[in-house]
Amino acid sequence: MSPPGNRPRCRVCDQSLVKSGKTSAGRTRWRCRSCGSSTVLDRPDISHRAELEWFHAWLLKGERPPAWAGSDRTLRRRLRWCWRIEVPPPLPTGELHDVVMLDGTYFQNWCLLIATNGHYVLDWQWCDREKKIAWAQILQRWPAPRLVVTDGGTGLHAAVHEHWPQARVQRCYFHIFQNVRRYTTLAPRLEAGRQILALTRALMKIQNIDQAALWLGAYASWEARWNEFLRQRTYARTGTERPRSVPLAKPWWYTHRDLRSVRGLFRGLIKHENLFAWLELAPDIDKPLPRTTSPLEGAQNTAVKDLLRRHRGMPADHARRAAEWLLDSLTATPREPWSLAREEHWKPPPARPAITPGPEPGPTLGTSFSWEDGNGIQHGWAGRTHP
Repeated sequence: MSPPGNRPRCRVCDQSLVKSGKTSAGRTRWRCRSCGSSTVLDRPDISHRAELEWFHAWLLKGERPPAWAGSDRTLRRRLRWCWRIEVPPPLPTGELHDVVMLDGTYFQNWCLLIATNGHYVLDWQWCDREKKIAWAQILQRWPAPRLVVTDGGTGLHAAVHEHWPQARVQRCYFHIFQNVRRYTTLAPRLEAGRQILALTRALMKIQNIDQAALWLGAYASWEARWNEFLRQRTYARTGTERPRSVPLAKPWWYTHRDLRSVRGLFRGLIKHENLFAWLELAPDIDKPLPRTTSPLEGAQNTAVKDLLRRHRGMPADHARRAAEWLLDSLTATPREPWSLAREEHWKPPPARPAITPGPEPGPTLGTSFSWEDGNGIQHGWAGRTHP
């Protein structure tokens, strides 16, 4: 029997069918002139493709249900198979990018790592938190760019140092300001805190190498002025509150620990040349270079969070699948949804019945005598009273 086509054939006598009106559902009815049987032809590939295309539009664009949807329960049942389609990350092209921005976003108990060139999503990876081994899965698939913009996570820094050692790293200015603000607050009590907060704000106003050199000079002056101040100690005495991170056995600690943390932050950035890498590479790359991960935060990360907020209440596996469909649509060459669909998605193999283990065999009861049965010779009155 030939498959459904433009000239279908009868399933009884294998003769050509002709159109014979429509059913109450609006589908074409076919009739055989030879035996008189009628039928409605099914094209599961066309039906499932229409379902998947609407599922994709509903998920990403919020399209309203089509005319064939029926009730909400019927629609959910018909589209259940669409959630089984896995959306893999893009295949690496081997293209050498000038700039790659890396960042992670959290939802529920998952962390989604995203790599982008500032315009399109390059890759993504699921993990529980931002750690070295998770970032390595992305870095191993792509050649090293000339500049990497990061938020400063230790796991990411270690992965970049191991897999992209020749790439320059630029620390995101916004995350630098966030870290400094956590230590100093927006209204520092001490003059040293007010000065370093002003220097941190001045980072965003730097536009060229000369301004960067002036900033480094101002920071060196701040360190020299407050060096003795930051060496002050507090000794453990009665009534003196001990910070939580200071061990009980330690008799003293630095008084201005938060300001020392800010100093350590900037010392590390200057030592590893992560503060003005975007300016140092600018003459070699004929385009503006980013100094923050804001293009990633405001585009891909925000889009993922908006999508999950719009479809709030999804289980974790559906939320992950929705985020993957969204990221795929933000790549340079989004996939055609139907190209990922397979017959096993709408016709999964039947689940094997679970084998329930039977009860473990107990001891075999015999007729032989055993002292453990308590049937030995008994002594005493066994609860009786004397006559």
